[in-house]
Amino acid sequence: MIYLILVYEFFKIGLFAAGGGLATLPFLSALADKYEWLTSDMISQMVALSESTPGPLGINMATYAGYMAGYNTFGGSPVMGVTTALTATASLVAPSFIVILIVSRVLDRYKNSSLVNSAFSCLRPAVAGLIAAAAWSVIGTTLFNFSAATLGGKFMIPEILLFAAMMVITNVKPLKKLHPLVFIAIAAAAGIAIGYTVGW
Repeated sequence: MIYLILVYEFFKIGLFAAGGGLATLPFLSALADKYEWLTSDMISQMVALSESTPGPLGINMATYAGYMAGYNTFGGSPVMGVTTALTATASLVAPSFIVILIVSRVLDRYKNSSLVNSAFSCLRPAVAGLIAAAAWSVIGTTLFNFSAATLGGKFMIPEILLFAAMMVITNVKPLKKLHPLVFIAIAAAAGIAIGYTVGW
């Protein structure tokens, strides 16, 4: 059953997540609300892990989510996790192959069509909105403890300071050319240092 669920869900994500890997975040957030094998915390970890490993972000995230689905469903079995990871990844990329085969035959003929151009111009802000909504969900999980009993959640001061520092560092012009892995390594080192010094 889990295989059919993964094929359905990730084929749907691959079909509708126009705009790159980050566009998969809203769909993955919806999966976290729908199934027990994926949580908002896992999505936050998934983004960091996917950014620090080779390959496209969306495919890495599908592989990670698929693995966790099999691992959690089949009692912590790594082997089953690998099979579900492959299922999720293949299901995510399948729509792209199908759509490219179809679109490549007709797009050249209609590339100057005002209707086609209008459709693509409306897709971009819609995708940006979906990514922003998913980003806000990840920020809420990472910087606030919304599961806390306190009203409005609980601020996580070390995470907020690291977030603010990273926002500043990544927008310094000479540093913009650095690979994202460098910033992830800096954040990991900072987390380890804080953990040892203040017991975070």
